[in-house]
Amino acid sequence: MAKDVLCEVTNCHFWESGNQCGAEEIKVVTRKGKKAKDSAETDCQTFIPKG
Repeated sequence: MAKDVLCEVTNCHFWESGNQCGAEEIKVVTRKGKKAKDSAETDCQTFIPKG
């Protein structure tokens, strides 16, 4: 399991200094079916906009 989760989406509620993700858990899903061919076919459902 990853010890550090890096994120460059600075307008996410969980974004922390140093591009760290402060969420307790991360949920990543595929856009099509159950298998992704590359990262472009995935989405982070943990994202919540700041504010």
